[in-house]
Amino acid sequence: MSVRLHVNVDHVATLRNARGTPYPSPIVAAEKCLAAGADGITAHLREDRRHIVDADVGELRALCARAKRTFNLEMAATDEMVGIALRVLPDVCTLVPERREERTTEGGLDAVAGGEALARRVRKLVDGGIKVSLFIAADAAQIERSRAAGATQIELHTGEYAHGREGELARLADGAKRAHAMGLEVAAGHGLTQENTPALVAIPEIVELNIGHAVVADAVFVGIGEAVRAYRAAIERGASRRPGVS
Repeated sequence: MSVRLHVNVDHVATLRNARGTPYPSPIVAAEKCLAAGADGITAHLREDRRHIVDADVGELRALCARAKRTFNLEMAATDEMVGIALRVLPDVCTLVPERREERTTEGGLDAVAGGEALARRVRKLVDGGIKVSLFIAADAAQIERSRAAGATQIELHTGEYAHGREGELARLADGAKRAHAMGLEVAAGHGLTQENTPALVAIPEIVELNIGHAVVADAVFVGIGEAVRAYRAAIERGASRRPGVS
């Protein structure tokens, strides 16, 4: 099975907003990413709108629809964001934790603590025809609660793996296997680079990666199209290590 690459364009918007200019455009960046082989575009509409703004969301949704690619809207599990999602109708909503003082998303969503309030918002999105993914740690209780809440996908938080924490790759592999056995689709993301992507992709249950900061950082030196192609190549190197692949 091919592993999908979704590119997060938040950091292009961060650069744009630093000077209050209309450039660089996350929409143009998304077009170039899709042209270079990305399977979809991810964008996080934060409550404080520090990078992606509402107008970007509408344009990215329209772009992905025209290109017949996936638009994944990351957002906090709030009534405001659920309302926006039901108007925009992204292909996927990934519910993530959000704190105003954080520099970027620092950990997985606590699906267990989210309880019925989280499940209610998941149901609203699902009833609206939107696929729901929960961005969580590779923890058995979180995985089980995500399934019970009505999500059909989880995205495993790979931040600790990216930081070199011992045993984290094995923990991610165990979590992916558990989720897959429960009927959940498994994605992964956070802190992924060309160097650490192949080992992660060798986990056969992982079918999608969301990568943003490293793609944009690499693009500073080689251009965004070449950066996306490099990550596609890194994914293929990892996929070739999967059991049964010669």
